[in-house]
Amino acid sequence: MKLKPIIEKTNLHPRNQHRMGYNFEELIALCPELQQYVSINEHNIKTIDFSNPQAVKALNKALLIANYNIQNWDIPSTNLCPPIPGRVDYIHYIADLLASNNNGIIPEGENVQVLDIGVGANCIYPILGNTVYGWCFVGTEIDEKAIQNCKKIIEANPRLMDYISLQLQTESRFIFKNIITPEDRFSLTICNPPFHNSAEEATKASIRKVNNLENTRTTKPVLNFGGQNAELWCEGGELGFITQMIFESAKFPMQCLWFTTLVSKKENLSSLYKTLNKVNVVEVKTIDMAQGQKTSRILAWTFQSEAQQRNWKFELE
Repeated sequence: MKLKPIIEKTNLHPRNQHRMGYNFEELIALCPELQQYVSINEHNIKTIDFSNPQAVKALNKALLIANYNIQNWDIPSTNLCPPIPGRVDYIHYIADLLASNNNGIIPEGENVQVLDIGVGANCIYPILGNTVYGWCFVGTEIDEKAIQNCKKIIEANPRLMDYISLQLQTESRFIFKNIITPEDRFSLTICNPPFHNSAEEATKASIRKVNNLENTRTTKPVLNFGGQNAELWCEGGELGFITQMIFESAKFPMQCLWFTTLVSKKENLSSLYKTLNKVNVVEVKTIDMAQGQKTSRILAWTFQSEAQQRNWKFELE
């Protein structure tokens, strides 16, 4: 039986190396545990069952070895397992954002400091941002266990040690407070905020997602990408979390070039734009992203004038 050729995923960022899909022979050779999850679907294409969290995790492990030279990456089964093509898309789009302040050239290297709000147990954005562009990261988290797992990943990949630091946010109601110090200068902040208002809402969304992926009806929640409470929901949901982030960002206007966050729900944008107006941001950008069946977007804002943006130094003096 002849397999269908892979169709390029043109909705991914042009620099995303996952646009041509997955070479499962190569991935299985690097990560044999993936073998048990690979099958040929009704369209005659090799794939995995994306509603199975173990399958998603095995694919991630293989991709991190093959494309990013990350060995021994692992997360507890209870934590969020991020789909790597989508996560690296965020990194590529914010690299373009920085290039817009740097004569069209993407600034690379350790002098680009990035603050990742809610780094999770997977440490995925720092891993990808450092591997692809050499950036330095501070990852924050309210969950001590997640921080400990990130430390394990970094220790298993010593080349990351000089580029990723971790900080526990001791007061969960705050985002930047307790984290950004007067000496800090971040080129970017990034965030994948909790989507939902409650555990019940997160469970309903999970059931809906599995039904869509499998084309079946189930009432049993399976989080195909996993997820702990703090990763999936918070009081006020995505809108409440990002609104708080915007108000706090106004206290650190000159210490960060661009504040950014993913916004999953398009209907939240109009309220967020109003909040950004209230805190007198200078410029707002909304960057559309699409991965698979899901459409998302990056909301980016800065308090710096055009001249200040142009004068931002990506190299340390």
